[in-house]
Amino acid sequence: MAVPQRQWTGNIFNRAMLLAYAGALALGAGLLAGCDKGVGAATSAARPVMKVTIVKAEQSDVPLTGEWVGTLDGYVNAQIQPQANGYLIRQDYREGSQVEKDQVLFEIDPRPFEASLQQAQGQLGQAQAQLALAQINVNRDTPLAEAHAIARSQLDNEIQLKAQAEASVRTAEAAVATANLNLGFTKVRSLITGVAGQATTQVGNLVSIQSVLTSVSQLDPIKVYFSISDSEYLALTKRAGAGGGDLLHGASRIPLTLTLSNGEVYPHRGYVAFVDRQLNTQTGAIRIAASFPNPGNILRPGQFGRVKAETQILQGAILIPQIAVTEFQGQEQVYTVAANNTVHVNSVTLGPQYGDSWVVTSGLPSGSNVIIDNLQKLREGAPVSPQPGEFHAANTAQAAPSAGR
Repeated sequence: MAVPQRQWTGNIFNRAMLLAYAGALALGAGLLAGCDKGVGAATSAARPVMKVTIVKAEQSDVPLTGEWVGTLDGYVNAQIQPQANGYLIRQDYREGSQVEKDQVLFEIDPRPFEASLQQAQGQLGQAQAQLALAQINVNRDTPLAEAHAIARSQLDNEIQLKAQAEASVRTAEAAVATANLNLGFTKVRSLITGVAGQATTQVGNLVSIQSVLTSVSQLDPIKVYFSISDSEYLALTKRAGAGGGDLLHGASRIPLTLTLSNGEVYPHRGYVAFVDRQLNTQTGAIRIAASFPNPGNILRPGQFGRVKAETQILQGAILIPQIAVTEFQGQEQVYTVAANNTVHVNSVTLGPQYGDSWVVTSGLPSGSNVIIDNLQKLREGAPVSPQPGEFHAANTAQAAPSAGR
């Protein structure tokens, strides 16, 4: 059956339109692809290689220090207590002042003790008179007994009475000495040279030998007490056995530094005075006393400070700046520049801090080129343009190193 001419012509027109539309789509896609390729190439060509600053990971001998909280106390502390009972009638020192050994600090009413001394002296006089009489009798009757003018037994009795009189004299002399000593105890003296504290008893009070009148502390030098753990003690003794210096023995002269509560470092160095004989079972620590010069008595008992001392020297430790270390999922990382100027991520293990640097114990070879800036923009294998920076591990010796992180 013949197709009508109008319908045939319409089919040809529809096909032509479809072909033209498909060609237009293909041409558009080609043009878009060409544009994208050109833009990407232009962008890649225009993007500069990132500049980064690098420093060398250096090796250096690192002295580490331990730090402990210390309490200051007098080198010698003496509680001043009277050795006589009585009323306090005078205070002879100014509270908080420097006093000398044997200086009178307080006076107790001496009148009862003066009376006791006079009584003892009177008894001594009687004993001496009895001795003199006995000596006269012996001297008189000795020749008579030898001439058999009197019985020998009479002379023996007189010799015995003389011996008793001599013993009575010695007893009376001791009583006088005791009375003199007790009278001297009415003047309460300082047994050491130091700074006298506040009086705890006022004039007019009745005091006894149990009363504490004040305290005197020798402050130059002054002691600083601090405690170290059992493990620290064993490490220090091991170091001393290996010839690395004995901090725990004052004769080794390993200096200690004292940082006061206001953050200032005390200008005078101290040394260990002694180590306690035993470990405190409750704290697991050993108490150590250090001695520091204290001219002018600037430091006072009861103050607190931080004691530092060299505890170890790490030989040939690898040091990097602190700013070169980043942390990712609990792991410390350091970015380095490889030989082809690309970034390499190193997982490292850090040791103690030393000044403004970290000691790297593993994961980074000495001499590596460590990146210290633009760390958040770096990725493994990314090309970079390294620029040399400044880092000298030896200069960090002026900072205070720490024995641990």
